[in-house]
Amino acid sequence: MTSVSAGEENSHIRSGLTNQLPDVDPEETGEWLESFDQLVETHGTERAEYIVRSLLQRAGAKSIGVPMVTTTDYVNTIPKDQEPKFPGDEEMERRYRRVLRWNAAVMVHRAQREDIGVGGHISSYAGVSTLYEVGLNHFFRGQNHPGGGDQVFSRATPAPATTHAHTSRA
Repeated sequence: MTSVSAGEENSHIRSGLTNQLPDVDPEETGEWLESFDQLVETHGTERAEYIVRSLLQRAGAKSIGVPMVTTTDYVNTIPKDQEPKFPGDEEMERRYRRVLRWNAAVMVHRAQREDIGVGGHISSYAGVSTLYEVGLNHFFRGQNHPGGGDQVFSRATPAPATTHAHTSRA
């Protein structure tokens, strides 16, 4: 029998395709699943996807009803072997994010003083600063980009930290 893979751990998310049908031959089912796992291990997810799509096409041609699964509940839909290589220096970016989180904590803490009268929420800032960091380092194009630069408009709700982060990076 096969071991449980990451996809099977999340199978409850994918509509329970087999929950409504009885398994009249669990041993044969196990052999098919083992064969499929070997296909993925030997030839990768692209080949496995092609085979599954071919089987679904054949099932339709033979009038075998197969339910459509069109959504996932926030499950990574890119197989591990098809993920692109990380374009940056992961360790440097981890250090950078630690500095951002520290700055967030200090700014929000200082903003809580009564004489300033401005609030802020540390988790809001942490989330927004991560979005800025990823966007600025990996997606947004600068003004000298051959196709023109991006303009980023945002509403800095978790003030004052995000307002500071946005304007200091602009």
